[in-house]
Amino acid sequence: MESAEQRNAFTEGQILKPLVRFTIPIMLALFLQAMYGAVDLIVVGQFAGDAGSVSAVSTGSTMMNLPMMMIFGLTMGATVLIGRRIGEKNYEQAGEIVGASVALFAIVAVAFTALMLLLCHPFAQIMNVPDEAYGATIEYVTICASGTVFIVAYNVLSAIFRGLGNSTLPLIFVAIACVVNIAGDLLLVAVFGMGAAGAALATVAAQAVSVFLSLAIIRRTRLPFRFRRNYIRLHAPHISGIVRLGFPIAAQDTLTNISFLVVNAVINDMGVVTSAGYGIAQKVTSFILLIPSAFGSAMSAFVAQNIGARQPQRARKAMFYGMGLALCMGAFMFLLSFFFGDRLAMIFNGESAVVAAAAEYLKGFSFDCLMVSVLFCFTGYFNGCGRTLFVMVQGLVGALLVRMPFAILMSLRPEPTLFSIGLATPLASLTSIALCFFYDRRLRTAASDRA
Repeated sequence: MESAEQRNAFTEGQILKPLVRFTIPIMLALFLQAMYGAVDLIVVGQFAGDAGSVSAVSTGSTMMNLPMMMIFGLTMGATVLIGRRIGEKNYEQAGEIVGASVALFAIVAVAFTALMLLLCHPFAQIMNVPDEAYGATIEYVTICASGTVFIVAYNVLSAIFRGLGNSTLPLIFVAIACVVNIAGDLLLVAVFGMGAAGAALATVAAQAVSVFLSLAIIRRTRLPFRFRRNYIRLHAPHISGIVRLGFPIAAQDTLTNISFLVVNAVINDMGVVTSAGYGIAQKVTSFILLIPSAFGSAMSAFVAQNIGARQPQRARKAMFYGMGLALCMGAFMFLLSFFFGDRLAMIFNGESAVVAAAAEYLKGFSFDCLMVSVLFCFTGYFNGCGRTLFVMVQGLVGALLVRMPFAILMSLRPEPTLFSIGLATPLASLTSIALCFFYDRRLRTAASDRA
């Protein structure tokens, strides 16, 4: 773990350098995490060879994103709460929050496992999974759902260390999982020909190995407090704080993901090739968006520590630094996805019709590369400030009142295109940015009035 001097860098001295140093490992971790689904899709696309298997993995992974988003949102509450206590230099209470997080998410893991196993068939039916991919999709989701406990464990460990100001250990955790997943995919899919089921088994095995090795690493890691076993309990005040901060983020992430599931269902109804093309495009976008996502996650922890240290102006400056850097990178990703979407799609699949469908969607989506560079830094800042209820509201407005209706409307046209459906995402982000600017101005006006 970083030294005390590195932790203090969040609240003292330069802003840009420690922010970038903290963000880069998060970015790399998100890249490797995106490789999970990408490797599954690449190996299945190249060795299984049929659009049905590709559609099963892409749709199944989209379905699994629902619990993963909820879990990530909830763990963000722990990140912010721990960051606040570290900023206050209240290390003992930070340790108690860590223990409460472990106890809470052990229950969450069991509940989500049961929920996903019960709902995999209804989800597949709601999403209009093509007949050619239905059985493989159910198999993929069932296997992945059985490993939910490892998904939860990884997210909790990562959230705790981000709150402590350490983004390096989460990178190590996911790097271990990525290596195991690649080896498992090549063995089970390429060698044994297990298709979507093999990809799912490789993913679960990778997560399990990562968690067990991560726990071994943590035992040798110096923490800013002495962790005691009696901290692992459902301590009501800490649980309440985690849920109060994390639930709005989880609700926003979940309902946003549901809006994407609806879009996926609309596209699935357009045929298996279109469905496979959209699935490929979604994997491409998971890489495109990892840069602004990394800045958003880093911003939450960085801002939380500064709010805890009573330095709100420093936190606000960090937000603008993040926006500037993310926008520079977002402009490059916009050009890449707009003009070279077909080449990006060919990484995952060589079938010309599938590649053409993916490129068409990416051209419409590409404008979101610019939008989220601003939006994710805004929401990361508000999360770090504890304004998670607003983050939920703006997310729901963008997802449920803009993205989903617009995509459905475009699909009802006489000759619907993936380009027009792809425009729904940047339009939703633009709406959310407008809400963020309005809310930020309102907060500044209120602060001036109090002063």
